[in-house]
Order: sequence, then structure tokens, then C-alpha cells
Amino acid sequence: MQNSLTSAKRLLQTANRWLLKTPERALNQAYMAALKIKALEDTQFGGKLISVQNGSHSKSAQSYFEGELKKYLDVIKLRLIEFRASSSIVRLSKSVADIRAEATDQLITLDTEAVSLSNISEDEFQYISRNISSSEQILQKLQFVDEIAERYRDRAMPLEVSPATTAPSSASLPLNGEQDLARPVARSLTQKSGVLPRSILETADRIKRELDPEAEQTVVQDFRKSKSRTVISLRFVLLLILIPLLVQQVSKTFVIGPLIDQLRAGEQRQIFLNEELEEAALSELQRYEQRLRFEILIGRAPPVEDAEIVRQVQEKAAEIEQQYRNLGSDAIKNVFADLLGLAAFAGIIWTSKREIAILKTFMDQLVYGLSDSAKAFVIILLTDMFVGFHSPHGWEVLLEGMSRHFGLPANRDFIFLFIATFPVILDTIFKYWIFRYLNRVSPSAVATYRNMNE
Repeated sequence: MQNSLTSAKRLLQTANRWLLKTPERALNQAYMAALKIKALEDTQFGGKLISVQNGSHSKSAQSYFEGELKKYLDVIKLRLIEFRASSSIVRLSKSVADIRAEATDQLITLDTEAVSLSNISEDEFQYISRNISSSEQILQKLQFVDEIAERYRDRAMPLEVSPATTAPSSASLPLNGEQDLARPVARSLTQKSGVLPRSILETADRIKRELDPEAEQTVVQDFRKSKSRTVISLRFVLLLILIPLLVQQVSKTFVIGPLIDQLRAGEQRQIFLNEELEEAALSELQRYEQRLRFEILIGRAPPVEDAEIVRQVQEKAAEIEQQYRNLGSDAIKNVFADLLGLAAFAGIIWTSKREIAILKTFMDQLVYGLSDSAKAFVIILLTDMFVGFHSPHGWEVLLEGMSRHFGLPANRDFIFLFIATFPVILDTIFKYWIFRYLNRVSPSAVATYRNMNE
């Protein structure tokens, strides 16, 4: 048991150190990308901007340098986002021992003769000196990265959401359908129909793009945008899942759990949180006593006196009491831990508007990029699962599980009322989405869905 606790503590310390170094690691990667851009400027373009006007390279070499520039600018953009996000989540707080160990390695050029150690303690001196040195390095790196990125701001990877009113039509989309990272994919759904069929316009535009001498470079740029969009979206989804779960589990185990156990450690604490738990405990104890007497009657257990049976039943009652005390405490812990996890989730949503826009674009592209049969299959699967004929049983199990999770009695009237209303609302939303949006972007998918549903 002691070894398991020690291993868990070491694992948490390792994860904590890795998380604390995330802002520094992201900033260093952005700084290295900026240094590489500066090196290209100095060695290939005489210290000027990387462009055709400032170099005498061939077309192939210039394309290579442009590709390298875009790659490093993408790295700067992504790493700065990671730096800001991790810095807003992580609050660096280290013990005096850690400060002393790190400050000993860093303060090697400090003029100790100019500082009097008689007025302040060693820990305070090292803490102040380290913070000043670290802050200066961070500011210098950020200033250098911002200067490099500012020179190519108009050529950097777009991360902002383009307004729907200024979005081009679907006929002007690139060959592979990629757009700016946060530009809505399905924005053409709200546009009015033209005189010519849209398929003819798209075919003509595709031929025009294929005859364009810069079509290959455009495809490469679109692929890079698509790759960046996918990476940002998947990373954001993982953050939305992992961070609330970690906050919930860590707070429940190390913060809320000990407090609840201490508050409920008295002799007069309540055993059962509701009548259902009490009935379950009594039923379990009654079954145990009946099974014990039954085994004695059929000869599977040696005959004993009633006093011995009462003693065994008392031991079982004490065990059941402790079990249901733990269940009650665990339910109270779940309430507060889930609230903290929900607060962490809301905080991520509130501070990640740009990532949400990119994720929305990624999901739109993923959904609308499916084939007609795949769209129909997904719609039927979701509707049958959540609003279909067998869905009430699933909702009932889900609501009862949530009630047990929070230690609440399962209110049958509320469950039946919820099942009678919420799936109907979901079904209405599904049908409106099919009629309003899917029917415009993919009428054949709607026809396939109706044929499969019939």
C-alpha cells in the first residue's frame, strides 16, 4: 500500500513538472522558429524580408524559401497559442526547496559583493533573483518573436473567423475545399441560387484552377491550413476532455475527499443520504440473514445457536453500515468535484473562442464532407439512439445513474416527464436541421435518408 502511494505521488510530481514547463517549452519552440526565419533573412536575403523583391534566387529556390517561411510562421502562431493557453491555466507555484535547487543553477553571474545577504534570507534572495532573470528572458523572447511575426503579419496563417457577409461563394473555393482555418465551410447554404446550376459553375472554376500555373502552390498552402486546423481541433477536443476530468479526479482525491471525510468523521454522522439507500442496505442485510439460516437448514453449514447467528448478522450489519457511509461520502464528493470540473470546462470554453471557431469549421467540413449514404447512416444512428423507439430505456438508465452518482433518490415522475419531453425536442431539432440545412447542401443525402428510414 505504501509503495502504491509512493508511486502515485511520484507520477503526480512528474506530471506536475511536465505541465509547469509547458509555457516555457512552447515559448522556446516559437523562439527557435523566429531564429530560423532571422537566419534565412541574414544568409539568403541580405537581412531583408523573405520575398521575391529582396532575393535573386530561382523560382524553385524562392518557392522553397516561401514554404520554409510559412512553416516557421505556423509554428510561431501555434506555439504562441499554446503558450497563452497554458500560462492562463497553470499558475507557477513551487516550494522553497525547488526554488533553491533551480536558483543555484541559474544565478552564476550574480555579483554577490553588491548585494548584502544580511538583510534578507537566502530563500528570499534566490527567489527574487530567479524571478527577475526568468521574467527578463521571457520578455526578451516574446519581444523577438513578436518582431519577426509582425514583419510577415499579412502572410501569416489566418486564425480569425471571417464574417459570413464577406465570405466568397462556393464557386471560388480551392480545389480541395480548404479555406481559412476558422472560415465557415457551409456558408454557401445561406446564399441564394443563381441563374446557372451551381455544379456547372463549380466545374468551370475547377478547370480554371487546374490551368492556373500557381495551382500546385495553392494546393500545398491549403493542405497546410487543413493540417493546422486538424491539429488545433484535435488538441482542443483533448483539452476539453482531459482537463475537466483531471480537475475532477485530483480535486476529489486530494482536496474535497479529505475535507468531506474529516467533516463526516463524527459518531453522529448520517449513514444514509436517502430512503433508497436505506432500503437497499436493509434488503441486503435481510438476504444475508435468510441465506445464513437457509444454509444451516439444508445442511450446507454446521448448526449454530441463535446467538452465533445474531453475532454474524451484527458483523455483516457493521460492514454494510461502513459501505453505505462511504457511498454517501462519495456522492457528496462527486457533487463538489463535478462542479469544479464543470468550472474548468467553462473556463476553457470562455478563453478559447478562436479554437472553438476552428473546431466548428473542422466539424462542418467533416460532416458535410461525408458521402450521402454515410450522412444518412449517421443521422439514422443518432436519431434512433436518442429519439427512437428504444431511446426511453437508455434515458431512464442514464438518469438513474446520475441520481446514484450524486446520492439523490431516483424520482420516477421526473424521469418519465423528462423522457416524454426532451427526446421530442431533440427530434424536432433533428428534423429542422435536415429541412433547413442538409436539404440545401445535399438533397441526395436527404433522399437516401428517407429511403433508408422507410
